[in-house]
Amino acid sequence: MDLWFTEYHTQNACFSIKVKKQVVSLESEFQRIDVFDSYDFGRILVLDGYLMLTEKDEFIYHEMITHVPMAVNPGIRDVLVIGAGDGGVVRELTKYESINRIDMVEIDKLVVDVCREYLPRTSCRLDDPRVHIYYENGLDFVVRKDKEYDLIIVDSTDPFGPGEELFTRVFYANCFKALKGSGIMVNQHESPYYPNDALAVQKTHKHIKSVFPIALVYQAHIPTYPSGHFLFGFASKGLDPVANLDAGWDSLGIETRYYNTGLHKGCFALPNYVKELLD
Repeated sequence: MDLWFTEYHTQNACFSIKVKKQVVSLESEFQRIDVFDSYDFGRILVLDGYLMLTEKDEFIYHEMITHVPMAVNPGIRDVLVIGAGDGGVVRELTKYESINRIDMVEIDKLVVDVCREYLPRTSCRLDDPRVHIYYENGLDFVVRKDKEYDLIIVDSTDPFGPGEELFTRVFYANCFKALKGSGIMVNQHESPYYPNDALAVQKTHKHIKSVFPIALVYQAHIPTYPSGHFLFGFASKGLDPVANLDAGWDSLGIETRYYNTGLHKGCFALPNYVKELLD
């Protein structure tokens, strides 16, 4: 009998992956956590029935949410990561010797434990000595901070359930307060294609624009996310992600499979339907 994982993107559209077996299924205080072995996408992580990552294409998401801000400000030393329990963002950040501190705030410890055990390629740098993990609500954590971080990366789940509070204007205002003078915030911005996701994109961008003087959106192609067209938000207190792209990033020798500085410049050029949505 064939075994498939299916995620519904709308009532009439879905995405399915044929799986070999279910590796683990657990229920935490916050959500259901499943890991499957698939034929074409390697091991996959699913939270509450929604696909979070696959070993096949997770590098695209994690590189684009991390290296875009890092290439804009090479002086980043103190980083806050909210969410990201799978460890992929931390893995990419630890490639920079210049970073002194990475604080990671994840509400669900069980997600981290599961990823450590079953997704070691993604979670492999969580024990880096610069990494400090805090198991609490990201909104509660950031409200206590003031001008402490050069970069905040919001790698949250979708805007409902445990991740819902991380898409509010109050949260973004607290992130603004927690950033230093040249601070940058980057967040996952959902897909613009299906109507409900597009509405979330619109609301999120509106909130961020009301807080940050610079608020732009960039894109990447991630095959296993809804429609394959995915957006990220870039917000800062003063740095422009294209005009202030540091010419010296290529000389750092950071190994990537998706990101490069040519792509960096182009990813902020958006299709008309996305521009209309954001306007």
